[in-house]
Amino acid sequence: MKLYLAGPMRGYPEFNFPAFHVAAAKLRAVGHEVFNPAERDIERHGTDISKGNVNGDVQVAASNHGFSLREALGDDLAWICKHAEGIALMPGWEHSKGALAEHATAYALGLKVVLLPKSDIEEGRNA
Repeated sequence: MKLYLAGPMRGYPEFNFPAFHVAAAKLRAVGHEVFNPAERDIERHGTDISKGNVNGDVQVAASNHGFSLREALGDDLAWICKHAEGIALMPGWEHSKGALAEHATAYALGLKVVLLPKSDIEEGRNA
């Protein structure tokens, strides 16, 4: 299944990229095609924009790497609308403005929703 991976980024150390990478790997290991917005941000900017950003601060990413929240969220929502068959929600998604928008879009489109358990992501980080 083509899944969009949604979860909290802003305000988390390194934008929570390590958790996104663990979650994407676990989903791919069971056969899903995954759009990981952390990977997309790295690809778009040619560098890992999360490195050294201890507070997950968008302004730091903007000044250091040219990151644009409008562009990122626009691209993410477009991928959900055009390609996603479902959305995988990471722990804490309900406290993230971006993930709430992504979930609302998926819900409006009638896409499948997968809730990822916190234990899976923490377990993968420690492996």
